[in-house]
Amino acid sequence: MKRGIGSIDWKELGIDIGVDILAGIFIAAGIYNFALRANFPVAGFSGLAIVMYHLWKIPVGAATLLLNVPVSIFCYRYLGKAFFFKSVKSMLITSAIMDYVAPLFPVYQGSRLLAALCMGVLAGIGYSIVFMRASSTGGQDFISVAIRKLKPHITLGLITFVLDVITIVIGTVVVFKDVDGLIYGVIVTYLMAIVMDRILYGIDEGKMTLIVTEHGREIARKIDECSGRGATILRGQGTFSGEEKDVVMCACNNKQMYTIKKAVHKVDPKAFTIIMESNEVVGEGFKEDSKDLNF
Repeated sequence: MKRGIGSIDWKELGIDIGVDILAGIFIAAGIYNFALRANFPVAGFSGLAIVMYHLWKIPVGAATLLLNVPVSIFCYRYLGKAFFFKSVKSMLITSAIMDYVAPLFPVYQGSRLLAALCMGVLAGIGYSIVFMRASSTGGQDFISVAIRKLKPHITLGLITFVLDVITIVIGTVVVFKDVDGLIYGVIVTYLMAIVMDRILYGIDEGKMTLIVTEHGREIARKIDECSGRGATILRGQGTFSGEEKDVVMCACNNKQMYTIKKAVHKVDPKAFTIIMESNEVVGEGFKEDSKDLNF
């Protein structure tokens, strides 16, 4: 791949900037155009920025940057150079869109519940797009990753949940002082997590089956005939009988699973078939492997 001056991949950088702009529009619309006037707390640094806006009228994007400066400096050593600088780029673009683009569009003044739902979906989409490019928007992501590095026995989910709860409680106690607002804040946080999980992992979800049989070769051949999917034959042994068995493992999409199940039954009606949900399938015949965040 050709690189420009200073070994910068200009094509990759251009794609990153375009993705950051798209993601920033979703995030800014969710926070500024839906959450800001609806008066409910939001998790993360965006939530703290909203608190600062209500207290001192500091623009949300500028407040987010202000909060990120000391955190970025403190967490730099734990994040890795590439991830840190990509995150700074995403952070600057998102903050600029928040303060200069989002105000150009109408602010939703209707139901707080609808505002919470829209904010959760839009921001969830935006953050997912950023994460898919191995970047982040800084803030709480930096803190979560740094704590995870220092305390690897604590799960990232638990760290994020605790930080989210702290931010929502601060927003409720300091600014909104409203139990309904607290409930809406929890709804937004939960909805964002669901949307992000579905986009990051659910798009490539499928099913995996384990088939315990004495006719592994025949079943693997039949699976290939009816669905075009390959299979892996493992060796197993029954704990009661002590007999050796074939364990045929196959990953497929949701539509193909029904066909495979019928085909297995035709070959070996006595086969023991286990069907499991697979959140994501990566590899030949499915989604190509991609860069992940080193959390």
